[in-house]
Amino acid sequence: MPTTVISRRRFTLAVLPAVIATREAARAANTDAPPPATEATGLSHTAAAIHQEIDFEASSARLYEALTSPRQFDALTRLSDAVTLLSAPGAEPTAISPDVGGPFTLFGGYITGRNLQMVRGQRLVQAWRAGSWESGAFSIVRFELRTIAHGCRLIFDHRGFPDTQGASLASGWQAHYWEPLAKLLQQG
Repeated sequence: MPTTVISRRRFTLAVLPAVIATREAARAANTDAPPPATEATGLSHTAAAIHQEIDFEASSARLYEALTSPRQFDALTRLSDAVTLLSAPGAEPTAISPDVGGPFTLFGGYITGRNLQMVRGQRLVQAWRAGSWESGAFSIVRFELRTIAHGCRLIFDHRGFPDTQGASLASGWQAHYWEPLAKLLQQG
């Protein structure tokens, strides 16, 4: 079962480079350890960050491709209950730039952002936002991929989202990303 942790932080796109550098330095020093999570959901009620770890029976390269290929991500969306967003009035097609700094549009345009760091088969960091958020509000998502004996462990962190969104996002990552991603990877 994924572990989820919540902490309170908000970011705007203008400060993202400084935030990333600060986070990387803290991670290297191991001073940014998340608070303990609840057993059932992994959601801590004392923070606004989500931490989840999920094992997949696929290579890190295959998992990275599913997260960064518009065709693969569109297929992932079609395996989730978010498929209705693809055909909603005004829906935008799935688009993911292969470049650092490039934009992405997911789930019919409901999720948008920019790629901040892309290390093929290892890491993807994005400035990420939901369409219902206040204009200019972005959070940071980090997908870290680690090879394990039977596939890949995805270590996921999401920080800086609006205070009231933690529980919804924590369950949404499971329902809209991890479960359909597992189905997609099983298809080959």
